[in-house]
Amino acid sequence: MAAFTHLLQPLRIRGCTLKNRIMSSGHDTTIPVDGTVNPALVAYQEARARGGVGLIVLQVSGVHETARYTNHVLMATDDSSIAGYRSVAEAVHRFGTVLFGQLFHPGREIAEADGGLLSVAYAPSSVPNERFHVMPRPLKRAMIDSIVHGYGDAARRMQRAGLDGVEIVASHGYLPAQFLNPRVNLRDDAYGGDLDGRLRFLREVIADIRSKVTVAFVVGLRISGTEIDDAGLTEDETLDALSRLDDSIDYAHITVGTSASLGGAIHIAPPMALKTAYVVPYAARIKRQSRIPVFVTGRINQPQDAEAIIASNHADVCGMTRALICDPEMPNKTTRGALEDIRACIACNQACIGHFHKGYPISCIQNPVSGRELRFGTLPPASRGRKVMVVGGGPAGMKAAAVAAERGHQVTLYEAERRLGGQALLAQMLPGRAEFGGIITNLQREMELAGVQIRKGVRVDQAIILAEAPDVVLIATGAIPYRPAFPQEGELQIVDAWAVLRGHGTLGQSVVVIDWRADWIGIGIAEHLAQQGRTVRLAVGGIAAGETLPLYVRDQAVASLHKLGVMVLPYMRLYGSDSDSVYLQHMSSAEAVVIDKVNTLVLCTGHMPVDELSDALESLHIEAHVIGDAASPRTAEEAVYEGLKVAAEI
Repeated sequence: MAAFTHLLQPLRIRGCTLKNRIMSSGHDTTIPVDGTVNPALVAYQEARARGGVGLIVLQVSGVHETARYTNHVLMATDDSSIAGYRSVAEAVHRFGTVLFGQLFHPGREIAEADGGLLSVAYAPSSVPNERFHVMPRPLKRAMIDSIVHGYGDAARRMQRAGLDGVEIVASHGYLPAQFLNPRVNLRDDAYGGDLDGRLRFLREVIADIRSKVTVAFVVGLRISGTEIDDAGLTEDETLDALSRLDDSIDYAHITVGTSASLGGAIHIAPPMALKTAYVVPYAARIKRQSRIPVFVTGRINQPQDAEAIIASNHADVCGMTRALICDPEMPNKTTRGALEDIRACIACNQACIGHFHKGYPISCIQNPVSGRELRFGTLPPASRGRKVMVVGGGPAGMKAAAVAAERGHQVTLYEAERRLGGQALLAQMLPGRAEFGGIITNLQREMELAGVQIRKGVRVDQAIILAEAPDVVLIATGAIPYRPAFPQEGELQIVDAWAVLRGHGTLGQSVVVIDWRADWIGIGIAEHLAQQGRTVRLAVGGIAAGETLPLYVRDQAVASLHKLGVMVLPYMRLYGSDSDSVYLQHMSSAEAVVIDKVNTLVLCTGHMPVDELSDALESLHIEAHVIGDAASPRTAEEAVYEGLKVAAEI
């Protein structure tokens, strides 16, 4: 068993001591509703502190009225915010966790409008951003002074509330980075020009904070080691800036990417297609030349990886944010050596950053308790143990079985196939999605720990139900591919996505993929076939490929399709086929679109539920619940959530 002597070693930073090197970095939860900390956010952060994390950095707090980059951002612009910050500080300090706040101004990176009206964005110069299509107004000296004082005033309020420090957000192309960037900062006054001029804003911010807090209060800086964008900060520019700031800040927190472009933004929450710990080389270079602690964040989801990073002296602290969303108890499990019990993050981005982009509170497809701590954080034992039969061993059935058994029910799960996992077994076969199979491993371990009895290779029917005589049956029998009716002439090869992944049949060289859901299945199948050297056209039933996916997953996947030469046709519905042509219809104009010289048509046209049992159970008068795709084909997120919800109620 790994000792984790480096990861679990305390670290002293100015006036506080981290009990270990695991950090939950600042991330927007969309839980606050009025710009202040509320009980739901306190419960969310308290769960991570209870789980043993050494450092929590709160989500960004605006330091000026012009910093409202979303409608739900925390604001630290007046003293009314202090009570909320105090409540979360008291909650996490009870578990020995250190708490920092994030001080934030987005500059031109304004993501949302105010009540539907576009906001005025401010930046060093009138250089537009590509991602949000914002043309900012140049900052005048008086507003620069006001924003600088806003940083210091916000830090003062946070210290009054009991926080241990603050982190200035200069990462991902936000306002301090805009001042640093010579391609964005075109000023010819004291805040522009050479590096010393471009650093002036940050130096004044740091000085203003220091003048308003005590000596023991920590002041750190989060910055992108490189913005990975042609117009972004380069690795050398970041290194030069940090070398000049080294003595004025207490630590440097390194990530990569920028909010300013679609390609740069995927690194804000990198999807599973990117390598784990890929940010570490940027932190390691800074660590070699720095006299202060260096933190690193970016696809570090296992304690073994974090231990290796710190042991190699590449960084002093590892941000493991999504890992802690997925399993808040990860630090405690690491401490006691229960590594197999850790619910590992699979970087799907669906319910964490994906919820943020849709304006919904944060959660996790594997751990629906995250963000719902006030509802599901403490599940009571069942008032009486019941005999529960779970039919179906996909994500919905496995989660329901584990939670029901944890609550004291006698649970047996039946799976018709020889392997558990349902459609997750197929999802993990798509390019760049191998980690999705982790959901199966994690749920299997949850069932094992809860004492669920598992019977594989058993197809449940009415006779088995009568013989077993359960009190409750949970039907989680999943779904099968849906094949729509459409006119067909000739012998064109037509297959579904499942057949492609299972290797059934030999596909032709010229392929059309029909992508009805505009999700990861169509994109993944297109990429899979293009990697084999086939000519692929992806006909999407939406405005863009990956329309329903989390943004960073979509943008990374679309980049892969572009590199592979896949032609994407949006607004397409399937109309018909003949021996070598596929006939499409534009969903908006209703005009015909014909693709000739086609060998194979692949249908990614959704699924239909498998639910033969519910009618039989009605006649038997047995309590039954239909969950997951058996109720309605959707995603793993709904499946796992419904498994939790129904098991919490029986």
